[in-house]
Amino acid sequence: MDREQAQQRIEELAEEIRRHNYHYYVLSRPLISDQQFDRKLEELGRLETEFPEFRFPDSPTLHVGGAITKEFKPVVHRYPMLSLGNTYSEQDVKDFEERIHKLIGEDIEYVCELKFDGVAIGLTYRDGLLVQAVTRGDGIQGDDVTTNVKTIRSIPLRLQGEGYPAEFEIRGEIILPHSSFEALNSLKEEEGEEPFANPRNAASGSLKMMDSAEVAKRKLDCFLYYLQGENLPFTTHYESLQASRSWGFRISDYVVKCRNIDDIFDYINTWDEGRRELPFDIDGVVIKVNSLSKQEQLGYTAKSPRWAIAYKFKSEEASTRLLSVDFQVGRTGTVTPVANLQPVPLAGTVVKRATLHNADIIAALDIRYGDTVFVEKGGEIIPKITGIDLLQRPEGSSPLEFPAVCPECLTALVRREGEAAWFCPNETLCPPQIKGKLEHFISRRAMNIDSLGEGKIELLFDKGLVNSPADLYELSFGQLIGLEKLYKGEGDKKDRLVKFREKTVENILKGIEASKKISFDRVLYALGIRYVGETVAKKLARHFASFDSLRMAEPAELTDVEEIGDKIAQSLATWLQTPSSIKLVESLKSHGVQMALTVTQTARKSNKLDGKTFVVSGVFEKFSRDEIKQAVEDHGGKNVSSVSARTSFLLAGQNMGPEKRRKAESLGVNIITEEEFLNMIC
Repeated sequence: MDREQAQQRIEELAEEIRRHNYHYYVLSRPLISDQQFDRKLEELGRLETEFPEFRFPDSPTLHVGGAITKEFKPVVHRYPMLSLGNTYSEQDVKDFEERIHKLIGEDIEYVCELKFDGVAIGLTYRDGLLVQAVTRGDGIQGDDVTTNVKTIRSIPLRLQGEGYPAEFEIRGEIILPHSSFEALNSLKEEEGEEPFANPRNAASGSLKMMDSAEVAKRKLDCFLYYLQGENLPFTTHYESLQASRSWGFRISDYVVKCRNIDDIFDYINTWDEGRRELPFDIDGVVIKVNSLSKQEQLGYTAKSPRWAIAYKFKSEEASTRLLSVDFQVGRTGTVTPVANLQPVPLAGTVVKRATLHNADIIAALDIRYGDTVFVEKGGEIIPKITGIDLLQRPEGSSPLEFPAVCPECLTALVRREGEAAWFCPNETLCPPQIKGKLEHFISRRAMNIDSLGEGKIELLFDKGLVNSPADLYELSFGQLIGLEKLYKGEGDKKDRLVKFREKTVENILKGIEASKKISFDRVLYALGIRYVGETVAKKLARHFASFDSLRMAEPAELTDVEEIGDKIAQSLATWLQTPSSIKLVESLKSHGVQMALTVTQTARKSNKLDGKTFVVSGVFEKFSRDEIKQAVEDHGGKNVSSVSARTSFLLAGQNMGPEKRRKAESLGVNIITEEEFLNMIC
């Protein structure tokens, strides 16, 4: 085949495969068999490999994946990704509908849709091509997962038809259908890995995998349900969905228009029963005002649109017998009771375990061995026990007692004033705490030694090679090569073999070496100090600049740092003075781990904002929220989270919280724009 023939064939195949994707995913009317489709895709892939100059940037072969993502970059949403107000009450739905009537003062048409139980996503298209996919994140900023999203075949890489805007965003939910979920968990169990708890967790985990080829194998799906952009050519939400379908998007077949509250409840009741027959999970129904102009008139609260509400189905419940209770010790020493139950079907799965939360819940339930308990599954990874059937309680039963000592190391448990949890204080010798801290230390948002996941930390601990994060930096090739252990599965879990092969060992040692460049704030977070999360670690690192300075600080100095209260300060001060903690830090420092911010990280750009405090709210054009806060600090200013009489400026972006604006106006606080802020620091 010559170059001209190859180019023509690549164009023909690409167009044909796009057409088949549309018929399969959008119209649900496949024109050819899966085998025939795969053959065409394979042929296209071979030709693109031989003639890469003719490959389209939106080629259907991108659905197969192959690109590796080192990190998921944060992206500020052009339009904030607000959440819906949730309710389980029919009265709340009636109140919502009455409130709309009072505000609008005329008959209203609504649109009812299924509430998919998945991962929210925003897709941006420019000139008909997918250019970016961003997760919800905190609603203001999410992660760029474009490479992985391109592997989802129901998401068009190039739009079809006509009439779509030059640039727009469409939002929806990425889900894992039941068939894909079952196949994925079967594979994980065969390989000796822990299965996913539910399809939503599996979809979320899949979307953040580094290898897009692995994401493609997961067979994720996506439904789209909301269009955003400038000067959209529609008057109603329903009209925009139908147009989106014609452009190639997968829009739910179960979207309906409703004229009144009776229509809305008919839809809710239909799907409260019918959801069990769907090939994917839903957890409720979404009700929206159909008219786009009325949506605009109704507007938004700080957290959600006033023109929409989500009615969530009540959690399913079952009754079964309590067999025993395990008391599990977590990374921070907290002891959590988990009930072992006689297996019972619930919400599409067989439930064998349920959380009992803490000692107070056990006491409140007055739960006893042999009790018949009510179990509820409302989106939790582990279902929870909500009550006891006292009529079936065995005679002579005695209350379940929370242990007085750690079930792992037999140390006396302690309970801090004002807290519900009991915890084991023996953090340096209690095995599950040690393993938990090691797993936290290597995690992606801490030291990012991802090559040590999948049970390898447990094996290193069991072999006596690693008892502290500092021990990781002593490991050698000779110690690791050939290590293996068969872990026996408990209950119905299969056995799993953990083995260190040559490539595995090389990747582990490279990951450990690379972690020495991780910045001080992440190192501080990685240490796993109680109550010191990512945000607190960043603020402490920025304020003290080095571990030595932090260690010398008095508790009163710690509380001077923004968002550091007495509880965090006390926990941190105690940890800093513990001999084992001092030894750990010194050892990490000796191995080259970053225990101070660099000069570049600490250097101020100017003192122009000295003595000024800022509250930052909204979305900005030239900065992300984190960047603009950093700019405040770079020029000597201080960020605070809430408006008070001591606030110097409210730095207001688009879609800022209306409550902050009202409070600033009432207190006479200066409200400035992004442009005015730039003028202050230039």
